[in-house]
Amino acid sequence: MQTSIYLATSLDGFIARADGAIDWLPSGDDPGEDYGYQAFFASVDVLVMGRATYDLVRGFATWPYDDKPVVVLTQRPLTIPAELAHSVTVMAGAPQELVERLAARGLRHAYIDGGQTIQRFLAAGLIQRMILTRVPVLLGHGLPLFGSLPAERWWQHVATRSYANGLVQSEYVATVASGNL
Repeated sequence: MQTSIYLATSLDGFIARADGAIDWLPSGDDPGEDYGYQAFFASVDVLVMGRATYDLVRGFATWPYDDKPVVVLTQRPLTIPAELAHSVTVMAGAPQELVERLAARGLRHAYIDGGQTIQRFLAAGLIQRMILTRVPVLLGHGLPLFGSLPAERWWQHVATRSYANGLVQSEYVATVASGNL
């Protein structure tokens, strides 16, 4: 199963303020530019997110994932509202176990979202593709995208795109071998 992340960070590597707020992200006022998100989202057949990300997204005016299957990873009890019960499920477990369970369901490409969830999947060596968009702001502190890893991981640069509003998006794929550039 392929696993990918598509995420925005501040220049200093934070994905949210310390309290989880993402009010610093661009508002998406340009309806003609989605930064490749729709094409990426169409390529995945399941979204795996952590509980904090789910709680944040539930606060949005509308559920942004339509009928795409969503798996919320949590150890705490979580009741899924009736209007989402057809597409949202709750799971717990180690990343490798979760990938195996999803693959057994016939799913082929998972979008991994949420800081702690991404860090756990990276630490397990289970992310193959990263699309990272840098927002030109320094937050100074907040929730970091990356945490400690058991070993270094090397990535191959695929492409970088820059946008008129200052956003810079880079795509990477995991390399099999590590070493110097």
